[in-house]
Amino acid sequence: MLLPTGFFFDMQMITTKEELIQLVKESPALAIYFFNDNCAPCISLRPKVAELIQEKFPNINLIYIDSLAFPEIPASFNVFSNPALLVFFEGKEYIRKSKYMSIPELHSEIERIYKMVF
Repeated sequence: MLLPTGFFFDMQMITTKEELIQLVKESPALAIYFFNDNCAPCISLRPKVAELIQEKFPNINLIYIDSLAFPEIPASFNVFSNPALLVFFEGKEYIRKSKYMSIPELHSEIERIYKMVF
C-alpha cells in the first residue's frame, strides 16, 4: 500500500536518540510513532494516526521513528515491536500503544489528557 506523497512531505523524522530526548523535554505535547515499512499494520495505521493527531489534537507534535533504520532509538524507549505510539505531555509518558491500535480508543485516551493540558 502506497501512501500519498504529501503525507511523507509532512513527516518529521528523528534520527538520533539525543534529538528525541531533547524533543520530549521541550515539547508540551509529543506523539512518537515507531514504524518500519515491512510491517503491514505500520503502513495502514500511520495515516490514520496522523489524521487523528492533525485534526483533533493540533497542539501535539507528531514525529516518526523508522525502527529498522535507527534501532537504537526505539530500544532506548523500550519499544520492541511495531507499530508503537508513545504520547508525552510536558515530558512525561502518558500513553503507550503497540501493534493493533483502535483509533477511537486512542482518540478517547488522548482527549482526556489533552483537555487537561490545553
